[in-house]
Amino acid sequence: MKKIFTTHYLLFMMLVLMLTSCGYRPSSHFTSKTIGEKVYTEVDVSLSDPENAVLVKDALNRALYSRLKSLATTKEEADSTIKVAYDSIKFRPLQYDKNGYVVYYQANIRLRFELIRGDSREERVIMGRYEFPVRPSAIISNDLRFKAIERGSIRALDQFIAYISSKGL
Repeated sequence: MKKIFTTHYLLFMMLVLMLTSCGYRPSSHFTSKTIGEKVYTEVDVSLSDPENAVLVKDALNRALYSRLKSLATTKEEADSTIKVAYDSIKFRPLQYDKNGYVVYYQANIRLRFELIRGDSREERVIMGRYEFPVRPSAIISNDLRFKAIERGSIRALDQFIAYISSKGL
């Protein structure tokens, strides 16, 4: 019994030593090379959904700080600029009930991201998806539509931040 405990302890210590000695760093560490410490965010207002621009800008600023430890700032003080624009917003029925009414939808939100740092530009179009139920024989209400666009946009933002992190490597 004591030999098993000692073996497990040694394996655990070797694993800890390997992880600490190999130079492991979280991906947020590498993003400073890609975007810098201070970031200016700009969101183009969609004529069909102008209220979503505010949500996307707030979500982008929160995500930059919480995931990458970068601060949103003015354009003059910024190391880089991230521009976001809606490419398209579509709703697709996913599931029907026995009477043929749609009971589950998927919102597909395509966002165009542009990262500008100095003379370099990186452009990426990312699709954010969000699935949600509706009552049978009901149309998508403005509240459900607004929530779906918000959640899909946040998922697209998460994908863009993961892309930025990988570019920092």
